[in-house]
Amino acid sequence: MKIKFVIFILCTIIFQCCKNETKKLDTNVKDKNIAFPTYELIGEGENIIVESFDSTVADLNKYNYNNIIFKVGTEFIYSYQHITKNNEVQFFKKTEDNSGWEFLDSDSTDFSTTHTLTISVLDGNPMSNGIANYNQTNLKYILFDESSFSMSGVIENEANLWMHPPRDYYFRILELNPFPYIKAPYEIGNKWNWSLKIGDGWADERWKVWKGTIDNKYKYEIIDKIKLETEFGKLDCYVIESSGKSRIGKTKLTAFFNEKYGFVQLNYKNIDGTKTNLELIEHNQ
Repeated sequence: MKIKFVIFILCTIIFQCCKNETKKLDTNVKDKNIAFPTYELIGEGENIIVESFDSTVADLNKYNYNNIIFKVGTEFIYSYQHITKNNEVQFFKKTEDNSGWEFLDSDSTDFSTTHTLTISVLDGNPMSNGIANYNQTNLKYILFDESSFSMSGVIENEANLWMHPPRDYYFRILELNPFPYIKAPYEIGNKWNWSLKIGDGWADERWKVWKGTIDNKYKYEIIDKIKLETEFGKLDCYVIESSGKSRIGKTKLTAFFNEKYGFVQLNYKNIDGTKTNLELIEHNQ
């Protein structure tokens, strides 16, 4: 995702001396009195809104300080199910030679079967080592053990919360679905759009094969606010219905969003008519 930045000029002396030009850190770092620099929110057209800082701000945690849900060190553990077009529940595991993965029926699982997904919020900005000016809070996605993980990002601020879904092994199927995304104001009837170009490197004969790049167009709407029964009790959740459409087909996502825990349930309808359901079962800070 490419977002053009508009850099505003702000002297560092203002950061140090003017209390009304700084915001107090309210995340899980040790010193609660550390002040962090102001930012402005920018985006163009249908783009996701991101924070933009003065060019002199070198703090690697600058995209993390204002987070309410995705605080550094927080861990989200999800269970998942793959549901076939015949309503059969499946899971997956690595192949014996570790070269890929394979589906398993729910009654054929063993110790090597993956049943959960862990998403951890990282300190700093390690993604910027490979992607210059990476402007997201970094996430670590763990499927098997701590030694095997991938990284991507989430954008959280007062204007919106948008995150990359897990996209390793079986979860690569989610690249074609709407990404988890909520936009202010959090009100029933709020609608917005987004789009993403996706290359054929995400194609897989287990769900869809195509050539070239597709342009996925997404539509989102907050359709309800409900009390959802979860592992954490009954939670107030906004229900976001979203759809994706391109030349290869359609996808859907119904997301249940809580202002403390984030996306507590994600129900996907995939490009091939199967379903993927994720449910938050553990939250650690």
